[in-house]
Amino acid sequence: MPDRRMLVTSALPYANGPIHIGHLVEYLQTDIWVRFQKLRGNRCVYVCADDTHGTAIMMSARKAGVSEEEFIARMSEEHQADFADFLIEFDNYGSTNSDENHQLCGELWSRIRQAGLVKEKDVEQLYDPEAKTFLADRFVRGTCPHCGLTNQHGDSCDNGHTYSPAELVDPVSALSGATPEVRSAPHLFIELEQLHGFLREWVDTAEALQPEIANYLKGHFLGPKDKPQELRDWDVSRPAPYFGFEIPDSPGNYWYVWFDAPIGYIASTQQWCDRHGEQLDDWWPPFSEKPSDACEIHHFIGKDITYFHTLFWPGMLRTAGLSLPAKVHVHGFLTVDGEKMSKSKGTLVAARTYLNHLDPQSLRYYYASKLSARVDDFDLTLDDFVTKVNTDLVGKVVNLASRTAKFVEKTGLSAQYPEDGGLFQKGAAAGEEIAAAYERCDYSQAMRLILALADRANPFVEENKPWELRKEAGQAQRLQDVCSIALNLYRQIAIYLAPVLPKLAEQTGDLLNDPINFWDQAQRPLVGTPVAKFTHLMQRLDPSKVQAMMDESKEATSNGDDKPEVSEALAAALAKYDDGPEPLEKEPLTGECVFEDFLKVDLRIARVVEASHVEGADKLLQLTLSLGGGATRNVFAGIKNAYEPEKLVGRLVMYVANLAPRKMKFGVSHGMVAASGPGGEEVYLLSPDEGAKPGQRVH
Repeated sequence: MPDRRMLVTSALPYANGPIHIGHLVEYLQTDIWVRFQKLRGNRCVYVCADDTHGTAIMMSARKAGVSEEEFIARMSEEHQADFADFLIEFDNYGSTNSDENHQLCGELWSRIRQAGLVKEKDVEQLYDPEAKTFLADRFVRGTCPHCGLTNQHGDSCDNGHTYSPAELVDPVSALSGATPEVRSAPHLFIELEQLHGFLREWVDTAEALQPEIANYLKGHFLGPKDKPQELRDWDVSRPAPYFGFEIPDSPGNYWYVWFDAPIGYIASTQQWCDRHGEQLDDWWPPFSEKPSDACEIHHFIGKDITYFHTLFWPGMLRTAGLSLPAKVHVHGFLTVDGEKMSKSKGTLVAARTYLNHLDPQSLRYYYASKLSARVDDFDLTLDDFVTKVNTDLVGKVVNLASRTAKFVEKTGLSAQYPEDGGLFQKGAAAGEEIAAAYERCDYSQAMRLILALADRANPFVEENKPWELRKEAGQAQRLQDVCSIALNLYRQIAIYLAPVLPKLAEQTGDLLNDPINFWDQAQRPLVGTPVAKFTHLMQRLDPSKVQAMMDESKEATSNGDDKPEVSEALAAALAKYDDGPEPLEKEPLTGECVFEDFLKVDLRIARVVEASHVEGADKLLQLTLSLGGGATRNVFAGIKNAYEPEKLVGRLVMYVANLAPRKMKFGVSHGMVAASGPGGEEVYLLSPDEGAKPGQRVH
């Protein structure tokens, strides 16, 4: 479909920290798609903005000793510099704190109010009496009320339990270290259930969602058609103090960040329209029952914010009478060397740290080679990263130009395109299949198709050996023809790779004196043009530079950069106990497990009723444990150097009850007792608080 009009957005980066390589998955995915659309001749506008509101911004600004406006302005400059250096081109980059967003929030809010979707109710929330602010979930830590896991977030624990912050056991404010108070405050809610029918219809019929996303929404939120699941009311306000926009008809309350953030898409579009003499209605048209031909709206997001963009946001747009997205493109997460990105391991690499060492085009290509149209996570395997870039881009693609261009610097390309055995025509015929892969965001398939062209082109160069032809008398025309074919095959590949490697496309245009501006340039060979002096188009990835990047990332972490923010009060509380890092450094935390895995371990309270030395054993004591009701277990424990047996009798311990029996030369040990410490005399049995009873399970 030629001459399509498209408005494209990426999720707004939060203005509370630097861009890292995980964030870049989305912005590179979007930029590649936008560049492809522009190359195809479509009118495509790419807008974004910093997400600037919320308690976190307020606290970070306070810590930095600047106003919130100064803080977010500084962060915006850093974000935009990082994006620009990764060759990500926005048509407009705004801020959710803009005048345009303020006005649009008021307009959408008024329409939602008029639709009768807003209700008020009191909410009990934790309040920090020292920081003098209500605490968002992320600013509360405590013990999970379901499984007892300590130091957990305010909304869910690492074992998968969910709860409200007020339900946490022994909660602590991450801002000040103070014990929060439960206070009640009025909040405003949008009754999303009133839009249930519309949302169900949209999810089922609009074709705006990937199949797995539509199924996720129906399975987790909307429910089956014959037994719909009620949608929860959406809390869209926060009481003062809060950095954001005050709600005009509710003084002292502010729109929650997730209310004004997506409206920031429209505000950024408004800014672009104002700057270019365009009308907003042409780019974000009024709602129509049929998809609008006026403009396609495409959102690119990560799977962690699917709920907001596929239920709340469509509901807001429909109520406000505005067009819904034609497509919400959802991508998965990035892992590094098979593991979740980690600050402590140095794998949460900042964009700027990457740029200090490596070519941004290398990462653009690697991500493209991994991204599919599905919501799949993918791994940045550092060894594979080096190998793929060096093999595919340097060894196969750039190699076509580097081995031939210098031989035609004086003659230029042949006046007529020589016979090449159908190589160029096969490449031209592949253009629509490659374009279809780009269109559906299946970049990995597009890269495979493009590299297949390089795999066909390189044998041609090998067989015709231009480096030998140049030495043979009477072969000047043949040399020019061979190099003209090779350079045209290279140029064709560079055109197809232009959305991913824009700098390489620009260099190719300079080399062959014909700028790459349109996809269809790949359909016609270039003839008779001069060839510039060849300069290196792309350097091989040096593994030592990759390692230097990782080392810098680790060093930044060890020096305190990118560590979780700790308030002065919390730092003082930590210093009071002087808990050193040595135990955790010696035995680092293991990988995550799901709650079901934890449930497989049957931990019980047990009482030691007998304890004795084991003849011939240097480290073992034999324990008889009571689980109550006459049930006992025999256990051999390696605690002899730390405990006298007679002092253990009567003590309560934690017992791993379902560990497979272990046959030893002294007898059979049925399970084990839980202890900490490095061993020897430094072994510390774990005991429950007073009141625990033998046989109780530890959750």
